[in-house]
Amino acid sequence: MNRSKTKNLIMCALFSALIAVGAFIKIPVPVVPFTLQLLFTMMAGLLLGGKLGAASVGVYIFMGLLGLPVFAEGGGLAYVLKPSFGYIIGFAVASYVTGVIANQVSNPDYTRLLAANFIGLGIVYLFGMVYYYFMSNFYLGSPIGLWPLFLYCFILAVPGDIVLCILGAILGKRLIPIVNK
Repeated sequence: MNRSKTKNLIMCALFSALIAVGAFIKIPVPVVPFTLQLLFTMMAGLLLGGKLGAASVGVYIFMGLLGLPVFAEGGGLAYVLKPSFGYIIGFAVASYVTGVIANQVSNPDYTRLLAANFIGLGIVYLFGMVYYYFMSNFYLGSPIGLWPLFLYCFILAVPGDIVLCILGAILGKRLIPIVNK
């Protein structure tokens, strides 16, 4: 195995572990807890690129679905029935998109990094809110209207995630040149 493949495996494993740790660093917010998972999934995309970033999130999801308690509220295959599982799916897609956007140039500026992070944030919330709506209304039998969904699953959670997007851009600007050496 060459040095580049070894480095990629180590970095993917590192980000899978960081995402799991980020799930346990949480601030209780009604409905969906605020965690640092978003920061680490964004950073995976920014530093590893789209494919490897999404792969590291995929490994994290796989570990959680196998039963390891790496998600914010546990783990196991039944976790797909939780309304908040859509956010986890969104992490993988967002990590890919964030990585693709940011890594179109070798040394992205803050504008590109912020744009990539905010687009990724939009993807996470899109997947999360749509999944939450359908699971609540059609599986769990505890209907949620569009306004309460928007309030609890977006308005209350997004301010902290905006801060994480900015922090991710700052960290990305400093770390991308180091990782690309």
